[in-house]
Amino acid sequence: MAKPRNKYQRILLKLSGEALMGDRGYGIDPATVNYIAEEIKETVALGVQVAVVIGGGNIFRGVEATTEGMERVSADNMGMLATVINALALQNALERIGVATRVQSAIEMRELAEPYIRRRAVRHLEKGRVVIFAAGTGNPYFTTDTAAALRAMEINANIILKATKVDGVYSKDPVKDPKAKKFDKISYIDVLKKGLGVMDSTAISLCMDNNLPIVVFNLKKKGNIKKVAGGKKIGTVIGEEYG
Repeated sequence: MAKPRNKYQRILLKLSGEALMGDRGYGIDPATVNYIAEEIKETVALGVQVAVVIGGGNIFRGVEATTEGMERVSADNMGMLATVINALALQNALERIGVATRVQSAIEMRELAEPYIRRRAVRHLEKGRVVIFAAGTGNPYFTTDTAAALRAMEINANIILKATKVDGVYSKDPVKDPKAKKFDKISYIDVLKKGLGVMDSTAISLCMDNNLPIVVFNLKKKGNIKKVAGGKKIGTVIGEEYG
């Protein structure tokens, strides 16, 4: 029986480092990583090609360290290494449930991961492997949000899926303000003008310049990744035609 046609053939999933913590205050929660791996497996089973970019904030946040006097370049390098730890954790969880996976690092560390090579990444995706991009862009001063936007465009992803703890983009923090308005659709420029903090301004601008849509959704609701890939209206869509 033929698989149903998905709205998106190739997606890039952006995970924060904090998403791997679960209810812990620091580090990696194995049960949470296993849950995310299962969600990705279900999406891959649909025939969707999945790439992932993970942050490192559950282990080390470079920007916060600079406020304590650490040099920005050193702090950012440490943050990029933290993303490699998270990438390896997710790779392990995926491969234990039978999902072929490759980690590609923007910082060369051949004993742990492949170097990032765009054509090789695309080939892995075409073969049904999940590709996890680690170490951000490999450069200080750039966030993993920007890395996600950059890698998504380089591999010709159809959309970025920004996983969060809430079910979309709000006018204010819904945890602090219960009257905050949720947007079903919003333009890139409105995200920037309103300072909504969905992704950093560089990432949003890159997506705007290349008309790459972003869906912001709640990772904790089971099946959401698969639903978005199938074209269901989940969370908030950020795109040029809105606003």
